[in-house]
Amino acid sequence: MVAGDPHPPQTHGELRPPAHAVGLRARRWWTARAWLTASGPLLTAGALLASCLLFFPGALPWLAPLTALVLVLPALGYALAVPARRHRVHAWELGQSAVRADSGWLWRRRRMVPLSRVRSAAVRRGPLQRRFGLATVTVGTGSAAGDLRIAGLDEDVARELAGRLDAVARPRPERPGATDAAGPPGPVLAVGRAAWLRYAPLTFWVIGGVLVVAGTVWRVLTALRIKPWRIGWVHDAAEEFGHSVLWLTVPLALLAVTALGAVGAVLVTAESWWRYRLEWSGPSTLAVRRGLLTNRTVTIERDRLCGVALREPLLLRAGGGASVRVVAGGLGNRDENRRRSVVLPPAPRAVATGVCAGLLGAGAGTERELRPHPRVALRRRVAWAIGWGVLPVTAALAVLGWLLTPVLLLCAAGWTLLAVPVARALARDAHRSLGHALHGRHLVVRSGTFGRETVTLDRDAVLAWTFTDTPFSRRAGVVTVTAAVPGGEDGYRIRDMSAAGAAGFAESAAPGIVREWLAPAVR
Repeated sequence: MVAGDPHPPQTHGELRPPAHAVGLRARRWWTARAWLTASGPLLTAGALLASCLLFFPGALPWLAPLTALVLVLPALGYALAVPARRHRVHAWELGQSAVRADSGWLWRRRRMVPLSRVRSAAVRRGPLQRRFGLATVTVGTGSAAGDLRIAGLDEDVARELAGRLDAVARPRPERPGATDAAGPPGPVLAVGRAAWLRYAPLTFWVIGGVLVVAGTVWRVLTALRIKPWRIGWVHDAAEEFGHSVLWLTVPLALLAVTALGAVGAVLVTAESWWRYRLEWSGPSTLAVRRGLLTNRTVTIERDRLCGVALREPLLLRAGGGASVRVVAGGLGNRDENRRRSVVLPPAPRAVATGVCAGLLGAGAGTERELRPHPRVALRRRVAWAIGWGVLPVTAALAVLGWLLTPVLLLCAAGWTLLAVPVARALARDAHRSLGHALHGRHLVVRSGTFGRETVTLDRDAVLAWTFTDTPFSRRAGVVTVTAAVPGGEDGYRIRDMSAAGAAGFAESAAPGIVREWLAPAVR
């Protein structure tokens, strides 16, 4: 493969199954768990029907079928079908260079972790597992995606496997290229400008900030045992609003809320990011300094830096802006990581791409050609947008119109006519956003429409691969591939890529992790 080629050679085939399936005792264990889970809905259904029979016998003709449809049939289906499905899917194998575990029932997950990334191995047994002589092996990987779990193993097999994994567990070696990567183009990567505040109203805080403040005020008043709707001016304003011309006052109210949110977003951004400066404070330390009333400084070691994420929410993208996060370890838990990983506030996109290039090294960046995803990914997004965004509202309005007034039926028709084209446009934008590629020592992944994100990862930082699919995605011939790294979010997903080339691309991106499970035709 030529370095920097966005379209590396693709192998055409699938991963072979692991060598070891779980035993029949695991199926009995999953059956017991399934019946325990199903017992809740079944007992609830029995209690409902018994109460109805004793106190409201007239409701039994319609309550019994409804209870059977909502509670009994799903519970029985889960208890009867899921254990067999789990037994077919769950498998594992300890290879020469990696360990693999397949799991799931509706969502099938095939995860592979190199032995060099194994930190620990432990055997865990719950009360029900002890009853069936089974155990779960938990393999610590040091990845934000979490530990690898192999469930349903016989106890002796689990202890032997944990012992073999413990024997190979060792501290993570330093990533090649982590310290000898090309240095940044200069010590200062970005300095804040007052003009960047114009991007603040294009963020979540325009509406979200107003809702947060309103919710906080509501909780404070409730804690003081004050009912907000009984405050004089609030009650008078609500009555006046209800008797006004709604077609005029509602848009004006929304405009006022938007204006208030825009002002609040500018103030919050100014306080958080005034005197912003991003620089290399040393040969191996990145420093982010910012704050107006409170000075904040976040430092990140170069050898913990795994990549960058260029974030372009829909409104910010329309305004020509973007922000940047780093993918790095040692930034705390999920919430702390999301707060500390931001190294550039909403700014012009050219500035954001320049920061990405400065963080990744010479010759790297996010402005590269990406491999598009198959056409079926567009059809899936259209189906999701219409099925989850349009049809539920249409159905609700139609039911209410049938029960209350025919006007709502017209509303349902109008909503459908207006919302379907918007949903299709958003689905097409989401499909255009999908892409992946290999550029030199970096893996580039892009997805999203409301919150489009282009993630560029150091290929040496990839700890493990996970292949996730469902019956629907398998029928469509696509799979979601997740690259786990020691930092950032719980892995970075390449959504709906062609299943035929997924394993080959993963092997090209991080050689050696999936090689042992490639089918002979793709080696």
